[in-house]
Amino acid sequence: MSTTHYDPKNIEETYYPIWENRGYFEIDGNRSIAKPDKHFAIMMPPPNVTGRLHIGHSLTFTLQDIIVRYKRMDGYMTLWQPGTDHAGIATQNVVEKQLLAEGKTKEELGREAFLERVWAWKEESGGIMVGQLRKLGVSPAWSRERFTMDEGLKSSVKEAFVHLYNQNLIVRGNYMVNWCTHDGALSDIEVEHEEHQGNFYHMRYPFSDGSGHIVVATTRPETYFGDTAIMVHPDDERYLHLIGKSVTLPLINRDIKIIADSHVDREFGTGVVKVTPAHDTNDYEVGKRHDLEFITVFDEKGILNHHAGEFEGLERLEARAVIVKRLEEAGFIEKIEEHTHQVGHCYRCKNIVEPYISKQWFVRSEVARGSIDKTNAGLTQFFPPHWINSYNAWMGDLRDWCISRQLWWGHRIPVFYCDDCGHEWASLEEHPSSCPHCSSKSFAQDPDVLDTWFSSALWPFSTLGWGNGDTAGDQLFQSEDMARFYPNTLLITGFDILFFWVARMMMMGESFTGELPFNHIYLHALVRDEHGQKMSKSKGNVIDPLDMVEKYSADALRFTLAVLAVQGRDIRLSNDRLEQSRNFTNKLFNASKFLQMNVPTFKDLADQEITTPLGRYMLSRFHRATAETRAFLDEYRFNDAATVLYRFLWNEFCDWGIELGKASKESVNELGSIFKESMKLLHPFMPFITEYLYHELSGTSLEEGNSIMIMAYPDNTQTDEAIEAEFAIIMDAIVTIRRAKTLVDLGNQKIDLAYLKCGGDQAMMDPFISRLAKVETLHFTESKIDNAISDIGDAVEVYLPTDAIDLSPIIERLTKQREKLQKEADKLRGMLSNERFVANAPESVIAENRNGLADAEDKIGKIDAQLSSLGN
Repeated sequence: MSTTHYDPKNIEETYYPIWENRGYFEIDGNRSIAKPDKHFAIMMPPPNVTGRLHIGHSLTFTLQDIIVRYKRMDGYMTLWQPGTDHAGIATQNVVEKQLLAEGKTKEELGREAFLERVWAWKEESGGIMVGQLRKLGVSPAWSRERFTMDEGLKSSVKEAFVHLYNQNLIVRGNYMVNWCTHDGALSDIEVEHEEHQGNFYHMRYPFSDGSGHIVVATTRPETYFGDTAIMVHPDDERYLHLIGKSVTLPLINRDIKIIADSHVDREFGTGVVKVTPAHDTNDYEVGKRHDLEFITVFDEKGILNHHAGEFEGLERLEARAVIVKRLEEAGFIEKIEEHTHQVGHCYRCKNIVEPYISKQWFVRSEVARGSIDKTNAGLTQFFPPHWINSYNAWMGDLRDWCISRQLWWGHRIPVFYCDDCGHEWASLEEHPSSCPHCSSKSFAQDPDVLDTWFSSALWPFSTLGWGNGDTAGDQLFQSEDMARFYPNTLLITGFDILFFWVARMMMMGESFTGELPFNHIYLHALVRDEHGQKMSKSKGNVIDPLDMVEKYSADALRFTLAVLAVQGRDIRLSNDRLEQSRNFTNKLFNASKFLQMNVPTFKDLADQEITTPLGRYMLSRFHRATAETRAFLDEYRFNDAATVLYRFLWNEFCDWGIELGKASKESVNELGSIFKESMKLLHPFMPFITEYLYHELSGTSLEEGNSIMIMAYPDNTQTDEAIEAEFAIIMDAIVTIRRAKTLVDLGNQKIDLAYLKCGGDQAMMDPFISRLAKVETLHFTESKIDNAISDIGDAVEVYLPTDAIDLSPIIERLTKQREKLQKEADKLRGMLSNERFVANAPESVIAENRNGLADAEDKIGKIDAQLSSLGN
């Protein structure tokens, strides 16, 4: 596929299908170099089946692909497990909205017909992101792609549920839960707390004996119908005499007691708190401590019930204004104050979440005990390491996990209830034939489904066959894949789902297998815009990764994300950065073309004898880059590895190696072989252009030959310190001579003579220095040269004789510059010596003048030094 310019779009569209169709992405795709005892496994965080590729996904999957390609080339049998998540709430919402647009509801369709509709939508539109991921050049084992509701994983979910149920680690009961009136029960981590501008309503509760009233402040007056006590602090002297008295609830005339509890904050509000045990998390605990009545005042849809009296039938939030107006009219509102506070919202639909008592299924927190202990024993390592502190803090306060969801789309809870004897049981069977207790045929399955995170918590091992089989016993949990790839070697994901997903996988993996699911966990930060702002559509700063691939190429986007991926630091992505990476691809392309101007094709490095000094030097630098790249990749320091590659290929090879090669034509064959081998080193980061250039330099094509992606990753790290020291002197001499020439306005012109004081192999150095510094004759000296322009480098001294240079124009120019600067300095000095000026001028003006004087004097000193060096 020879061409005169690099066309990334054509290369990407041509190469990816070849890689995939040849099976390179599969476990044995690198069979020619694989070592059977080396295994590497990483799980793709399954994107929602409703999802579209965003920049955060691009970062996750780019980093995963880099490490997978590296390990594959390094001889590991590599499994990168792909798949998608059924995303219970999100997917059901999509289809429900479609039905509403048609004037229908899911209830009108019925459960079975609705689920058929969801499956049809999933097959038609779901998994779009999987296709988008191919645009990035990622290389998971697509033939093994799983869906969290496919038949095998359904079996795993049932197996996990029944196992925990039978151990009494999954229980059902009335608990206070986070309740979304649209989506039902939510776990704690599915509630997003946002600052909300609301009101503090100061309500008067009259004493039942008619002796006055007490003022209670609340942000949710619509819940007061469920109050079953008024609470004060037991040490609050203001209210001690009231403990035990009764008050009458406004409008509904129900009497409740005043109790004392240390939960009350005496300094907040009035120091008097209403207790609504069925609608407040803290009040729920107070209610249990004091054996209070639990009164639920609205239903699952947020509609007020008969306990709300005249307000029955109103929606909870819409009712607030109506209730407050009625209380004001009746004289029960003392005042209303603005109040800013945190309000929980559903992470999916953004509806305000209510604390609500509901009968739900829970995984007991004891399930996590083993994973906590083993993590603290160091059996899983976090990158960056500080994340273990956040993990432990959250796990230490872990509450029972609510896993039931009031949805139709998802894994239906495999629990059945007998209509005749009331027996409850969990079953692995899809359709049990009868009640195991009384043999009745009359029973029903629990209508709820499991939290999406329950099935994705099994992802590291359910995808490897755990619980997927038809046989019982140990064979159900063991498979060749489990033996080879569990625990997974590495997890890469965003820190923002540490508690949603990572912690769940840790607890479930350890609970079912006895081992933590990951050896290493790498949590990357957020991708922000160039100003550090979080990307959002409202700000108009969203970067679409597919647009960036189209504009800059997949390689440029991947390399940019990698080079910015500093552990523990947010990424600031900009078009300038992407442009820089695209320029890098052009630099590589042009380097290849320059080499091929001299030699059409090049041998593999293993077949090329390296004998020239320049070849030996570049080989040593290549080996050094290999050692550094490997070390950084092994520590998941992607940005450092990318920086090493950029420095070597752009700065060392292209800027110096190719330029030095102009003075050593015999080294071009060697340079071409080294550059070709360096494409293997870069390949995990920029798979498309490296594949293309490797074949260009080899005189082959991917269509007819083997891919670079299944060739061995470079591993020779032997360096030649002596030759590197020699070339350090050569490059220092070239830079220093060029700098000395600029002093006398000779810039890029060729000069007749230069003297060089340095160590090293002078005969070897001479051709490189003379050619690149543009010196006709180079004399090596051991002493200072008089009547010469001099400059000193890190390892050399340079002298340019002045007898062959017309210095008069240079001296004249410098003299005029000095005179101008001297006038400016004299003026500033005069102003600063004027006491009246100093006394009246603003301090900022004085400081500015002082800085100006110091700058002028510094420049004068430099010009004097230059004039002195010119013998003037």
